[in-house]
Amino acid sequence: MALVKYQASHWVLDWTVIIQIQLPPVPSVRPPPAMSFASTLSSSSSSPSHYHHRHSKTLTPKPPPPLRPPNLRTAPPLLPATRASSGLRIVCHGMLAPRKFMQRRRTRKEEVFKDEVEEAEVKGWRKLMAEIEEGGSALPPLRSRRAKGDALPKDVVLGTLVRFKQLKKWNLVAEILEWLRCQHWWDFSEMDFLMLITAYGKLGDFNRAERVLKYMNNKGYSPSVISHTALMEAYGRGKQYNKAEVTFRRMQSSGPEPSPVTYQIILKTLVEGEKYGEAEAVFQSLLNEERSSFKPDQKMFHMMIYMYKKAGNYDQARRIFAQMAEREIPYSTITFNSLMSFETNFKEVSSIYDQMQRAGLRPDVVSYALLINAYGKARREDEALAVFEEMLDAGVRPTRKAYNILLDAFAISGMVEQARTVFKSMRRNKYTPDLCSYATMLLAYVNASDMEGAEKFFRRIKEDGLRPNVVVYGTLMKGYAKANNLEKVMRVYERMRMQEVEPNQTIFTTIMDAHGKNSDFGSAVIWFKEMSSRGFPPDQKAKNILLSLAKTQEEQMEANELTGNAVCTLSKQKASKLIDFDDEKNPTDENQAGTDHKEENASKFSAVDSDDDSEDDEGDDEDLDFVSLEESQELIPADQF
Repeated sequence: MALVKYQASHWVLDWTVIIQIQLPPVPSVRPPPAMSFASTLSSSSSSPSHYHHRHSKTLTPKPPPPLRPPNLRTAPPLLPATRASSGLRIVCHGMLAPRKFMQRRRTRKEEVFKDEVEEAEVKGWRKLMAEIEEGGSALPPLRSRRAKGDALPKDVVLGTLVRFKQLKKWNLVAEILEWLRCQHWWDFSEMDFLMLITAYGKLGDFNRAERVLKYMNNKGYSPSVISHTALMEAYGRGKQYNKAEVTFRRMQSSGPEPSPVTYQIILKTLVEGEKYGEAEAVFQSLLNEERSSFKPDQKMFHMMIYMYKKAGNYDQARRIFAQMAEREIPYSTITFNSLMSFETNFKEVSSIYDQMQRAGLRPDVVSYALLINAYGKARREDEALAVFEEMLDAGVRPTRKAYNILLDAFAISGMVEQARTVFKSMRRNKYTPDLCSYATMLLAYVNASDMEGAEKFFRRIKEDGLRPNVVVYGTLMKGYAKANNLEKVMRVYERMRMQEVEPNQTIFTTIMDAHGKNSDFGSAVIWFKEMSSRGFPPDQKAKNILLSLAKTQEEQMEANELTGNAVCTLSKQKASKLIDFDDEKNPTDENQAGTDHKEENASKFSAVDSDDDSEDDEGDDEDLDFVSLEESQELIPADQF
C-alpha cells in the first residue's frame, strides 16, 4: 500500500487529500507510517452537487512533505474516521476549527488629547453615556449633573442625542428631548422638534407625534416633509395603516411633496398591513410617472420583492428582480438574500448564491445562513458544514442563529456527535446557546433514537438555568412516541403540565400518534376532542391517525363525523400511508410551536443582530433593508415547531 498525498485549496476548506492506491510491493521502498492523528470527514452517499457543479478542481500532485507527529494538545477536535470510498480518504483537520479573527481581542488604541480640558470632557461624556445605558433612563444622570452645578455643555447634550440616534435608541432620544423642552437654558429649535417627531415615528407613538405636529403648526413652522413622513411612519408602526395611507395621499395632493424616504416608508407600511394592491399601485405610479423627479430606488425594489414573496407570488418577485437590471438599479447582497429566502430547493438557493458571487458581491451572514438552511433541510449535512466553514474562512462572524441552523442540519439526521461539536463550538466562540439551541440538540438525540441521552440532556437544560418550553417537551414526547413507549409519553406530558407549560396542537397530535401505535381508538378520540376543546383545530395528521384506527363500522362513522369526512370512508391502509408520509415530509414538525421562544428572540429583523457586537452607524432608514434579515429569523429550527 503506497500513500500518495496531495494538498488542495478547496473553495471551502484547505483539505489534505490522502489517496491510498494499491501498488505492487517494492522491496527498496518503505511506505511512511499511517497518519493515525488524522480523521476523515463524514461524506454523503452521493457527490455534493454544491461542490460538483461549481468548485470541482483537478488536484495536481506535489512531493509529499516529511511527516511530523502532531501536537496532540493543540489539535482541534476531529470527526470520527470514515471511508469515502474504497482506497480514498478525505481528511479534514478539525471540524469548526477556531479562526484567529474570532479569537482576536480588540486592543484599545491609545488616545491623544489636546490638553487636560479636552480629556476631562471626553471622559465625562463617556461616563454620562455609560450611566444612561446602565440605568435605562437619561433623566437621572442629567438631572443629577444639573443639580450639582456640573457643566453640561450643549455640545455634550447634542453629542449624546446624536449617538443614541445612531444606536436607534429612540426612547432615550425622545426622553432627552422632552426634558430639554422644559429647560430654560436650552433653545428648543425647529430641528429639535423634527428629531422629536421622528423619534415618536420610530417608536410608533402616533398620539404624541400628532401633538408635536399640531404644536409646530400652531407655532408657525412651515410644513416639512420630515415631520409628515415621521407622522406617517408613526401610524404605520402603530398599525394604523389607513391613517398612514391618508397622510401619504394628502402629501401627494397638497404637499409637502413626498421624498424617496417617504415612498420607502409607505411601501413598507402598506406591505406590513397586507395592502398589496395599494403598494403595487404606488410603486407602479412612481415607476411609470414621467414627470416624477425620481424613480424607484434599490430599497423600493427590495420591498416589492419581499411583498410578492410574502403574497406567494414568486414569479412576479422574479420579474421585479429582472426589472432592476433593465432599469440599471444595482444589485446588493440583500437583493440576492431576498430571492434565496423564498426558494425551497437547495439547488435553486445554490444557483442564486452563485449568481451573487458572479456579480462581485460578498455574501453576508444571512446569505450563508440561507444556504446552510437549504442544505440542512435537504439532509445534505456535508454541504451545510462546508458552507459554514467557508463563512468562517471568509472572515464573516457567525451569529447564534447561524449556529442554530447548522445545528439543526445535523439534528434532523440524528448526527449526535457532529451536533455536539457545533454546540461546543458555540460556547468556545462565546455564543451562549439559547433555548432554541438546546431544543435542537435534544432533537438530535431523539432522531438518533437515543432516549437515554435525550433524558440526560433534558436534565442538563434545567441544570444550565433554562426553563424548558413546549418545544422541548414536545421533542422529548416525540422520541418516546417513535419508540412506542406510551407510558413515557404520558409521563412527560404530566411533567409539562406540572410546570404550567401549556400544550399546543403538536403535543396533542403526538399523544394521538402514541395511542395510534397501540391501536387504541377510544383514547385517540378522547385526545382528538381535547385538542378541539382547547381551541386547536386538528391537523391533517391527527385526522389520519383517527381514521386509520377506526376498524368497526361504528368507529368509522364516529371518525368521519369528528374529522368532517362524511362523504367517504378512508381505508386504514391509506390513512396509515398518509401518516407515514407526514412524518417523512416533516421530520421536525415538533418544532412548529415555539411561539414563546420566538417572542423571546423578537429582535425580528432589526438591522443589527443581537449576537453581533458591531456598531450600527448606518442611516436613519436602514431598517428598510429588513427583507433578508426578517426571513433569516424564520429559519431558526425550533421556531418552526
